[in-house]
Amino acid sequence: MAASELYTKHARVWIPDAEEVWKSAELLKDYKQGDALLQLRLDDGTDVEHKLDPKTKNLPHLRNPDILVGENDLTALSYLHEPAILHNLKVRFMDSKLIYTYCGIVLVAINPYETLPIYGADIINAYSGQNMGDMDPHIFAVAEESYKQMARDERNQSIIVSGESGAGKTVSAKYAMRYFATVSGSASETNVEEKVLASNPIMESIGNAKTTRNDNSSRFGKYIEIGFDKKYQIIGANMRTYLLEKSRVVFQADDERNYHIFYQLCASAQLPELKVLKLGQATNFHYTKQGRSPVIDGVDDAKEMVNTRHACTLLGISEPYQMGIFRILAAILHLGNVEIKDRDSDSSIVPPNNAHLTVFCDLMGVTYQDMSQWLCHKKLKTAAETYIKPIPKLQAVNARDALAKHIYAKLFDWIVDHVNKALRSTVNQNSFIGVLDIYGFETFEINSFEQFCINYANEKLQQQFNMHVFKLEQEEYMKEQIPWTLIDFYDNQPCINLIEAKMGILDLLDEECRMPKGSDDTWAQKLYNTHLNKCALFHKPRLSNKAFIIQHFADKVEYQCDGFLEKNKDTVNEEQITVLKTSKKFELLVELFQDEEKATTPTGPPPGGRTRLSVKQTKTRPGQTSRDHKKTVGLQFRNSLQLLMDTLNATTPHYVRCIKPNDNKHPFTFDPSRAVQQLRACGVLETIRISAAGFPSRWTYQEFFSRYRVLMKQKDVLSDRRLTCRNVLEKLIKDQDKYQFGKTKIFFRAGQVAYLEKLRADKLRVACIRIQKTIRSWLLRKKYLRMRSAAITIQRYVRGYQARCLAKFLRRTQAAVTIQKFQRMYRERKRYRRMQAASLVVQCMLRAYMARQKYQAMLREHKTIIIQKRVRGWLARLHYKRSLEAVVYLQCCIRRMRARRELKKLKIEARSVEHFKKLNIGMENKIMQLQRKVDEQHKEKKAMTERLNSLANSYAVESEKLRNEVERLRLTEEEARNNSNRITTLLEELARLKKELCDTQRDKRTIEEWADKYKLETEQLVAELKEQNMLLKTEKDDLNRLIQEQNQEMTEKMEKALVEETKQLECELNEERSRYQNLLTEHRRLEDRHDDLKEEMKLMVNIPKPGHRRTDSTHSSNESEYTYNSEFAESEESARGAEDVTKAPLDMSLFLKLQKRVTELEQEKQSLQNELDKKEEQAYRARAREEDEQNRVRGAELEYESLKRQELDTENKKLKNDLNELRKALSEKSPPGVTAPGSPAYKVVMEQLNSSNEELEVRKEEVLILRSQLVSQKEAIHQKENKQTMTEAMPCMEDVHKMRDAGEITQAYLAVKESNRSPKFTSKPVAVSDLMSRIRLLESQLQTLRKSHENETEVLREELQSVKEDNNRQQQLLAQNLQLPPEARIEASLQHEITRLTNENLYFEELYADDPTKYQFYRISLYKRIIDLMEQLEKQDKTVRKLKKQLKVFAKKIGELEISGQMENVSPGQIIDEPIHPVNIPRKEKDFQGMLEYKKEDESKLVKNLILELKPRGVAVNLIPGLPAYILFMCLRHADYINDDQKVRTLLTSTINGIKKILKKRGDDYETVSFWLSNTCRFLHCLKQYSGEESFMKHNTPRQNEHCLSNFDLAEYRQVLSDLAIQIYQQLVKVMENILQPMIVSGMLEHETIQGVSGVKPTGLRKRTSSIADEGTYTLDSILRQLNSFHSTMCQHGTDPELIKQVIKQMFYIIGAVTLNNLLLRKDMCSWSKGMQIRYNVSQLEEWLRDKNLMTSGAKETLEPLIQAAQLLQVKKKTDEDAEAICSMCNALSTAQIVKVLNLYTPVNEFEERVSVSFIRTIQIRLRDRKESPQLLMDTKNIYPVTFPFNPSSLALETIQIPSSLNLLFLTRV
Repeated sequence: MAASELYTKHARVWIPDAEEVWKSAELLKDYKQGDALLQLRLDDGTDVEHKLDPKTKNLPHLRNPDILVGENDLTALSYLHEPAILHNLKVRFMDSKLIYTYCGIVLVAINPYETLPIYGADIINAYSGQNMGDMDPHIFAVAEESYKQMARDERNQSIIVSGESGAGKTVSAKYAMRYFATVSGSASETNVEEKVLASNPIMESIGNAKTTRNDNSSRFGKYIEIGFDKKYQIIGANMRTYLLEKSRVVFQADDERNYHIFYQLCASAQLPELKVLKLGQATNFHYTKQGRSPVIDGVDDAKEMVNTRHACTLLGISEPYQMGIFRILAAILHLGNVEIKDRDSDSSIVPPNNAHLTVFCDLMGVTYQDMSQWLCHKKLKTAAETYIKPIPKLQAVNARDALAKHIYAKLFDWIVDHVNKALRSTVNQNSFIGVLDIYGFETFEINSFEQFCINYANEKLQQQFNMHVFKLEQEEYMKEQIPWTLIDFYDNQPCINLIEAKMGILDLLDEECRMPKGSDDTWAQKLYNTHLNKCALFHKPRLSNKAFIIQHFADKVEYQCDGFLEKNKDTVNEEQITVLKTSKKFELLVELFQDEEKATTPTGPPPGGRTRLSVKQTKTRPGQTSRDHKKTVGLQFRNSLQLLMDTLNATTPHYVRCIKPNDNKHPFTFDPSRAVQQLRACGVLETIRISAAGFPSRWTYQEFFSRYRVLMKQKDVLSDRRLTCRNVLEKLIKDQDKYQFGKTKIFFRAGQVAYLEKLRADKLRVACIRIQKTIRSWLLRKKYLRMRSAAITIQRYVRGYQARCLAKFLRRTQAAVTIQKFQRMYRERKRYRRMQAASLVVQCMLRAYMARQKYQAMLREHKTIIIQKRVRGWLARLHYKRSLEAVVYLQCCIRRMRARRELKKLKIEARSVEHFKKLNIGMENKIMQLQRKVDEQHKEKKAMTERLNSLANSYAVESEKLRNEVERLRLTEEEARNNSNRITTLLEELARLKKELCDTQRDKRTIEEWADKYKLETEQLVAELKEQNMLLKTEKDDLNRLIQEQNQEMTEKMEKALVEETKQLECELNEERSRYQNLLTEHRRLEDRHDDLKEEMKLMVNIPKPGHRRTDSTHSSNESEYTYNSEFAESEESARGAEDVTKAPLDMSLFLKLQKRVTELEQEKQSLQNELDKKEEQAYRARAREEDEQNRVRGAELEYESLKRQELDTENKKLKNDLNELRKALSEKSPPGVTAPGSPAYKVVMEQLNSSNEELEVRKEEVLILRSQLVSQKEAIHQKENKQTMTEAMPCMEDVHKMRDAGEITQAYLAVKESNRSPKFTSKPVAVSDLMSRIRLLESQLQTLRKSHENETEVLREELQSVKEDNNRQQQLLAQNLQLPPEARIEASLQHEITRLTNENLYFEELYADDPTKYQFYRISLYKRIIDLMEQLEKQDKTVRKLKKQLKVFAKKIGELEISGQMENVSPGQIIDEPIHPVNIPRKEKDFQGMLEYKKEDESKLVKNLILELKPRGVAVNLIPGLPAYILFMCLRHADYINDDQKVRTLLTSTINGIKKILKKRGDDYETVSFWLSNTCRFLHCLKQYSGEESFMKHNTPRQNEHCLSNFDLAEYRQVLSDLAIQIYQQLVKVMENILQPMIVSGMLEHETIQGVSGVKPTGLRKRTSSIADEGTYTLDSILRQLNSFHSTMCQHGTDPELIKQVIKQMFYIIGAVTLNNLLLRKDMCSWSKGMQIRYNVSQLEEWLRDKNLMTSGAKETLEPLIQAAQLLQVKKKTDEDAEAICSMCNALSTAQIVKVLNLYTPVNEFEERVSVSFIRTIQIRLRDRKESPQLLMDTKNIYPVTFPFNPSSLALETIQIPSSLNLLFLTRV
């Protein structure tokens, strides 16, 4: 194939770029041979010219087709080169958010710098058991592949994780170990997997640090071997470490930190136990502050310290040893702060009393003097003498730092050693999986000894990697029998020889270290002399004589020679070590430096104790230890690296290459230049080169045929696919070297698949054009015919329309003339009338105006005259007053003057005698007059006195009245004070009303004055008011209609809310059922554990004690079964006592001895049981918690039960006393006549028996009555709650209930009334109507109150009358009962009690109707009382039954005594001589009662034949469905009929244990589990159907009602059987799931049900040769056949239809969940065509449901997430409308699932498009408000809660026949 065929116009290529490394461009014209330039156009539209290399003429790399971009495996790309690899990784990382990609056998992991939800337990379960390549790339897939190969090939495995710092190596290794711990578990109960995971926090704290590239960078390499036993369960682990970066202890670069443990200690320094370390902040210590970055964002060092200590505790490092470790670490920090000063140029000194050195010595337990001396001195040894030489400050500081590094390295090794001890297992290791977390290739600006060792290790690993890849390629070619041609690949053995060979770099370095005066300079010169110009991989820098360059496999690296010798020697002052060894206070420190002695175990006693752990010592030769001690770091590293390589070569390796996408740690940001650098360094490109050198693209013949069928003609298609493919390829590709035919695959060279895809696309494009041409022609022809027919039709209709329009026009013209005539007449008449009316109005208004003006003038004139009159009168009066005063004054003056004159005259006359005489005459008369006046005054005084007395009397009466009035007023005042608020409101309202009334009256008078004048206006106003009233009525009707509509809407909303609430309650009920059934599952697991413990106990107890007999344990799922066991034990005791009495009739002492012996045996049994309970304590913890919760709920009931139990105990004591009296009477040695009928003992027995029977019958009747009342009351409560719910649902009633008093109702009414009022009526006349309406409202309220008062009075009267009638009725009943016999009297009293309780119930229901809380309390108290009575009756029934048994035994003994007495009176001869005449006994037809009788000893045989040995596929196939259940129930009926409670209990217990045993034995057999699920449910239904409860007897026939149980209530056993049925159901689901699981993915996803719809995408994925081959391909028909098998089997076994629906629903959920989970984890399945396949498969499942009439089972709804995912693959995904449609359509999918499907969507053809990143972001924005679980995958372990609806049987028990094949001949029909 020539280049011109590929480099044509529009072909896309890659060209180099300085920034983006590679850029995509498109050819603008075809390339021709010899062209030196290529015309290209970049993606941004820029046109460029690309010059070809004139020497090589190499063309730019071709770009892969778009459908190949984003592949899971880089080797699947057609063009394998660097830009294709880089672009594929970028698309997957940036667009699809996928961080894992395969590159052949390598997993490339890109660090997202973001937490992703892809490492949960659901993801682990999804990858478990899957072949590598079946699912999307993941670290779990690599882990699963290694685990699977270890289990299958029995070969150890290794996972090699490499990459530079910050790439995510440690996290990847951690996830791999988590996968092993989760999938395999541990082989013992020691939780080894938790310890393996717990080692990570410890190693991260002491071995990880913050660097500029990574906040948690591992500064050492580690290889963890996870050990497995023969069952491939984790048993332990072992860790090897490599090249710890010790220099970080004493030095950190900028923005870096020391090891995490130092900062954790400083952050926890305030803890009480750490205060002795005298630490502070990290910035206070030299060793932790050099990087100036002591804090990591988002990391709490104190919290991490807690995690570290917890991990140490979990790994067995005790608290004292932890404190010892912290002491050493704190001492290192204090040592770094020791200040050393210069004494002179050649010596140094530590200042005396240095605080930090003092703390160091105290912590280490050494002397201050010794340590300060040897910090500044060193010892020199010669052959003869030893010298102590001081050292300068620089050397002293270096010695101090060397000591700190040495201590930390020793502590690191000690911790690793003890972690390994904690992880080591005593069980023999069968195999292991190693996880290697080692540093990747490193190159910095300054590279030293550490980078040299790291790159040396990567050279070795790369060589091993290249050899392994080459080996796999060779195996693949040989397997397919393809001619093998040697592939040239890069071999880095020369570089390795340069480093480690003889006279290599390491050898020369060790030699220089042994030289006395060796230095870095002399070593560099030796390197130049030895390797420069002699080795092509060794170079010397131009401007340096202290550096060298090595050409590594990844890049050239320049190493600086400074420090190489010092780091290789790793020297430390031996005197300092000796000082530390002499520490007597700190043994842990001594252990660190003792090479020949092993340290004590960390889990042992604390340091300083005497106990030591003796460990096997290794055999060493003399002098070996000293030589090992002198080994250089390089030599040690080379040896450990060689050991690692030997380990890796002995295992099957798996490779994980971690890539750091950017240096800024930004999430999902891709830097191409950094990525390419790491891809070159980690060997990924070398893998691609090796693959590209051979045949990288590989197809099976069927895949090739399916994909490229379009390139074949019909004649080319043959039955032999291989021959067909060969013929086609020979035609399409002429060069046969471009492909090879293998046994099962076709191998293609690089680029050939792209060429075939181009041919396929061209063929499809031509076909599409032809199809488009034909379809467009057909569409246009059809459109033309449709348009022609439409035009003819339109013409016909238009012409008819025009004719009709003409006729209509003529009619309208004539009508218009007539209308105009009348319209004009009407208009003129109206205008005239309007003018006339206007004139009249104007005249009226004018005249009114003139009249008002005239009236105003007259009024003003009249008022003026009045004012004038008033003023003039006032002025006249004022003048008159003044004149009068002057006249009076003048008169006074004149009269005074005349009086004075007269006085003078009288004085003169008085002096004369005559004058006196005249005076005496006048005096006598005056005295007479005065006497008369005095008498008159006496009379007046008397009258006044009488009047005063009468007034006083009247005043007293009036005062009394006033006092009474005051008292009344005081009371009134108190009432007024109580109602002050209301009075104030009413007064205010009254004042306002008075004011309004006054205003209204005034307005009324004004209106009345104006009434005559404005009558016409008033009439018009009334007319307008009527019209407006009509409008208001209309508005009112509209408002009423609107209110009704709103009410209806509210009702609908409330109904919807009720429906939603109901659904929520159902969901909560299902969740509760699910929790309960999960508890049953856990209980079943604990039962299995209990059985195992029992077996262990049996093995432990070799010789049982004599006389010990252990009863079978009936461990059930709730405490009721333990109650059964205890009661069963009691019944056994009583039964044994009865048997003993039978064997020894009258020896009661023997009976008591036996009873005592039984008690001793029970005590012995209890002691053994206690020993067993100690081992079962852990299993019963969960059950105890559940019982505690139930006990809290039933606390009140238990109190009542305890009280009733005390009462019953007293009754039982009384009965026992009676029994003892009876026993004494029988035990007396008396003649036989004593026990004959009529004897005292016999009478006592009969009397007690009769009284017990009567009491039993009475109690039974009372129990039935109380049960019926309890059921009726429960139904009444349920109805009332429903009624309340419906009542509360009404919106109007809800609003009314919110209004607490009448005032709020009045305000609401007024507000509604005012809102309905029109704003036009605000004039004064409307106020009158408003006032009247309010008055009417108050009157209506008053009437309402009166009516309510009258109603209440009437109700009280009726209640009084009913009480009187009830009293009379009770008196009559009492009189009647006294006349009845005792039996009828009891029945009548019971009937009366029923009536009374019913009436009382109804009365309290009505009484508390308004207060449901009180009514609920009343009902609860009534229930408690009823429950107490029922429990009391049940206990009395049990007591009576026991007594009856004992009475039967005594009666039997009495009968035997009578017979023996009669036999003694008859002679033997009489018995022999009597002739015996044979009598013919006629056979009577038996009327079977539906019962089966069996003997007690046959019970085990019944269980064995009917349960344990019954085979569903054999005998049970031809039986009646549920026959074993019917047989067991019929046996149970007979035990109930004979009133044998022991037999009932043992039968039920044996049945339950038998079913559990057979399910445990054959639990993997689907038919067995289904068979016993059906029979268990049928047995449960029989117990309900024949229980005698009315709710279960509705569908029974009269004959079936006769078969009800009569003596025992088995409600508690029904619960036990229900729990057993739940366990069987869960086991059935698990079995069905295990059968369906392998079929689901293949049948629902992989198999093409519709052939040809989905062409196979050219993945070319090369699965590993070690992967497990598929055993068979399942199709959808396989799934349907299996579902048919399930359904037919369940129907054949007679499983309830509702239960079948639940099972099918669960199976469909599993199918949908597994399919969707695999779809979410497989990129190759997310395409449009696969969506069509899934929808077709789902439709086939729905069709199956229709055929089986299971559409109502809810199974279809469980497939809704899968259906929506398939629709999501097929819908359009471009615009915002598409996003809105997707959001509304995919309501069953979570946001994470929708985004995952869109990210994984992969076009299969070039005509499809990928989903853009912007569209996915739009979806995320629209769905961000959803509240849902962030979990990506569906929970495949979820089991819906199961219910068992009651399903009565119509089969008559008496008609059932027992087949002889069941071997149940010992059963007898009754």
